Amino acid sequence: MPSSISTTVSVKGIDHITIVVEDLERSRKFYTEILGMQEVERPDFGFPGLWFQAGSSQIHLNVAGQEAGQAGLPCLGAKLPSRGFHYAFEIDDCDAAAPRLTALGFEIVTGPKSRPDGARQLYIYDPDGHLVELFSLPK
Repeated sequence: MPSSISTTVSVKGIDHITIVVEDLERSRKFYTEILGMQEVERPDFGFPGLWFQAGSSQIHLNVAGQEAGQAGLPCLGAKLPSRGFHYAFEIDDCDAAAPRLTALGFEIVTGPKSRPDGARQLYIYDPDGHLVELFSLPK
């Protein structure tokens, strides 16, 4: 990028993340019943999908297929998946969530553990294999 160009945009936040999924109903249950997100109205784009509110951002789900591609992520061979592609959601209490997630059949990929800034974090996979970080700020 040429050094003579100044910043031309100023990002204000993340509006949404789009995730490709295999089964909308299975993913709806994960994002609403497990993560507690609110499903919100989605415009009629002419193809199936769902939208969820995640704080001030949204999670958009599109169904896998020729247009959207495959659901999930390919295995990239990472020894520490948490250092690769993932998205993170702030929750109230990471440590309290871990046994509840395990009781619901979710494998904790890593954590709960402390970050250097004192936040607690754990990682799970969503139903399509997307790595999801759940973290809580220090009290």
